[in-house]
Order: sequence, then C-alpha cells, then structure tokens
Amino acid sequence: MGKNMITAVNVIEERENGITFFEMKNDELQIRVTNLGCHILSIFAKDRDGKQEDVVLGFEEIEDCKEDGTYMGAIVGRVANRIKGASFELNGKTYKLAVNNGPNHLHGGEIGFDQKIFCYEIIENGILFSCISPDMEEGYPGTLELKVKYLLTGNNLTMEYEAWSDEDTLCNITNHSYFNLSAGKEKIYDHYLKINADKIACVDENCCTTGEFMDVKDTPFDFHDYHKIGERINDDCEQLKLASGYDHSFMVKGDENQLSLYDEKSGRKLTVSTTLPAMQIYTGNFLDEGCNGKQGKPYENRDGVAIEPQFLPDSIHIEKEPKVILRKGEIYKVTTKYIFQVDEQ
Repeated sequence: MGKNMITAVNVIEERENGITFFEMKNDELQIRVTNLGCHILSIFAKDRDGKQEDVVLGFEEIEDCKEDGTYMGAIVGRVANRIKGASFELNGKTYKLAVNNGPNHLHGGEIGFDQKIFCYEIIENGILFSCISPDMEEGYPGTLELKVKYLLTGNNLTMEYEAWSDEDTLCNITNHSYFNLSAGKEKIYDHYLKINADKIACVDENCCTTGEFMDVKDTPFDFHDYHKIGERINDDCEQLKLASGYDHSFMVKGDENQLSLYDEKSGRKLTVSTTLPAMQIYTGNFLDEGCNGKQGKPYENRDGVAIEPQFLPDSIHIEKEPKVILRKGEIYKVTTKYIFQVDEQ
C-alpha cells in the first residue's frame, strides 16, 4: 500500500454534551467531521501548487446549525429536499409532517438527521456513524435505523448509507455540503460545471418539484460540456427565476462520474459518482440569510454550490412506483464518492 493510501482517523475533541469532532487525514486530503448531524466541517484539498486549503463552507460554531437553514455539510433526512404540502399517503394512510419550508416539509423536518448526535465507531480508513429515528418522529412511520460510513482512501471521500425500518416508510438521505474549490477566494460564478444529464425536474415558486421534466438542450441547464456556473445563471429562463438561480434536480445518467466541478485558477477538480438517480444543484441563492461562517465571516449568496445526490424530490407524489418508499424488510443502500484531483496544466 502506498504512503498516500494510509489514512489516520483520530478524535480531536469530545464535549460533555456528546458532540465529538474527528479528523481523517492522509497525504492527499485532510477532512474534519462531527457526529452532530455527521457534518462535514472542512475538506483541505491541494491546489496545483500543492497548497492545502478548505474547500467546503461551514459554521463558525457547530451549534449554530440548530438555528440555521443552510444545512452546511450535514446529513439530511429522513427525506432530503421538499415534500409538497408536508403530507403523504402510504398504504392508504395519510401522514402529516412538520411544515418547515413555506407550506412544505424540507430535509426531514424541524429536527432532522442534521441535528441528531450520532453514535460512532472508528473503523479502517474512516468512521461509522449510526442513529435511530423513532416511529412517528417528525411524522414518519416506523422506527428507522440509519448507518452512515465516511471513508477516506487516497483522494476519494466515499459516503455509504444503509437504513432499514420495522414498518413501511420513506427514506432519501443525502449530504448537503457546499463546495468552493477556490477556498473562498471567489464566489462560484467562475467554477466550471459538467453534468451527465439530459433532463431536470421542474420546480414551482416554492422550489417543489412539479412532476414535469425539462430537456436541458438549448437551455441554461445544459451542462453536457463544461460551462461556468455564472455564465447563464441570470438568463431569462422561467425555471431560473422561480428558484433565483439553480436549485434543481438533474436526472443523471451512467453509473459513475456523473458530475465534475472545476476551478481553473487553483486547478482543483471535484468529480462526483453516485448510485442515486438525481443530483440537486443549489447555487447558494439565499446564503446571506444564514449564520456566520468560518472565522466569523457572514456568507453571501453564491459563496458555494451544494451538490446533493438523492432520489427524485417529492418522489412520493410524482413517481408511479416511488423509489423513496422503504419497505419493511428491505435495506436502503446507496453510495456517493467525491474524488478530488488537480489539473496540473
């Protein structure tokens, strides 16, 4: 095994309230996380000169996440994204959920996975987090057990999710990290984005998916080839206006490397592979309404771009056979990999 494949995993702080901080480190990446919501706190990645800098947004104080609506770096669920009308029907019964985003339910409710203190176990090359969501928590049926594994091998950060329930329920987990490959030196307008997707899921004025899909060809949503995020973000396009920028699910194709994000000045490139069918791209259109970020600096709009692999948002209301349904006895099992590279030029 090469030197850069050896990953050290250490506890760097334990607090009396149960919140614990960890560092995963090798020759390629240095990653800091916590068991509070499995937040990714920092990812230090090399630029083309070998300088390691932090390429994700985060809070000045982790407890701020409880008062903030940006979900920076957190695991969100039971169901990521929005459920229209904050209710759904399953097996002939209607379930009412927490209303926490206009008239809708967002990212698991008032106290979702982003605010839970997870149990943890340090494992080879990473950390295994786990938690239990009781029956009817935030309105969801069934006692659900979730395991989240963060693994660092070389320049790859892999997230593996497993969940199961003692009753039929809904499950759609994602990580909500915001990336800025310039390490915050610039906004994300000049980041190049490439996505292997022919369609997006359209949204309404509340950013809920409508059940309609738009072909990206000849639109500002066509990222088959690299385009700067800021190149067309202010175009005269109804979908962009409804969301005040990009806040849409791209229905990705292929089994791997469905998305690439590239910062030309630093040379940093992020490639994302997932077993999930969609990636929500959110360009931080409302970040200036959140808490202070690192070093106490308030974040501004477009300071980062969130990349959220997931099932189709509001799948329970849209799909004939909703993938978001987790049946009793089945195992929800998905994997997303983040690969950090450098363009040497």
